Order: sequence, then C-alpha cells, then structure tokens
Amino acid sequence: MLINLRRCIGCHTCTLACKMENGIQQGSWINVKTVGGPHMDTPEGKYPNLRMQYLPQTCNHCMQPACVPACPTQAIYKRDDGIVLIDQEKCTGCGACTEACPYKAPKVNSAKGVAEMCTLCAHRIDKGLEPFCAKCCITKAIEFGDIRDPNSEISELIHKKKGYVLLQDSGTQPSVYYRPF
Repeated sequence: MLINLRRCIGCHTCTLACKMENGIQQGSWINVKTVGGPHMDTPEGKYPNLRMQYLPQTCNHCMQPACVPACPTQAIYKRDDGIVLIDQEKCTGCGACTEACPYKAPKVNSAKGVAEMCTLCAHRIDKGLEPFCAKCCITKAIEFGDIRDPNSEISELIHKKKGYVLLQDSGTQPSVYYRPF
C-alpha cells in the first residue's frame, strides 16, 4: 500500500469505509492523525499561509511482523500473500501483540475479548478487489498493489515517489509506504 500524504485531506473517509466494510462498532482499524503545528492538531504557519497535514496509520502487514512470534496462542499468522491476520477463535485478548507491535496496530476489543486489526480487506483481495479504504478514498491518496513484484505499478510508484516506511529501523519491514508531504 502507498499512502500519498500530499493528497490526504484528513476527511476520514477511509476510517468510515473501514468501519462499514468490517462492521466495526467502536473505532476503526485505520487512524488518521493530524500532524504539524505546535500542538499537533493545529494549523502550521501564519495566516494566510496555513496548512494541516494528516497521517493515516493502519497495520503495516510487515514482512517480519513482531506480533506473530509474540502471540502466545499462535492466533496471529501471515498469509502467503503477506497479509497478517488474527484468528479470532484462537485469540485470548491478552494484548501481547499490541505490546510487541512497534506501530501498536493490534487493539484489544474488550467487549469481544480479542485483539483486532486491519485485515487489508483480505476478503476483498481474495475476490480480486482492492481494500475498501483505497476504493473509497475521495482524493485517491491510498493506492494498493503487490509490492513483492518489483515490476508492479505500486512498486514503481513507491520508487518514483520516494516512498518511505514508518519506523524503518524496527526490523519489521513494513508493507505500507508513504509518499512524503
């Protein structure tokens, strides 16, 4: 996934799409943070040259996910296509995955007693569709594709647009890239 931070306007359509597609009652598996300004939620600059910046964050579906070995019940696993998922039947909601993840992507749903996180809409991908957040993004800031294929459109975009990952030194090799502001 490549998230173009220049295009993100902080509208939260991605968070609403995630909630709708996955039947999430509270919160969302994607979080849009406001960044910039002295209080992180205020405009940067002086009138009339003000600007706000936004940083959508979700599970990074890492190539070396820290959450997988941290799970004592082996509820978290990585599919052959790189998607990291939580088996809700095996999960005990202990929170070890949240502690291990440098991005704090898995969240324990206390009402259900299990951890949850972005599934990258695996059910849609299995049907040849893109994740719902990417489909619904009104500014087309979220792009999806196979980053393992160096000749794919997404890989070329990441290279051309100088895509970077969050917490690069974490050793997890995230699969969510960002185009700089």
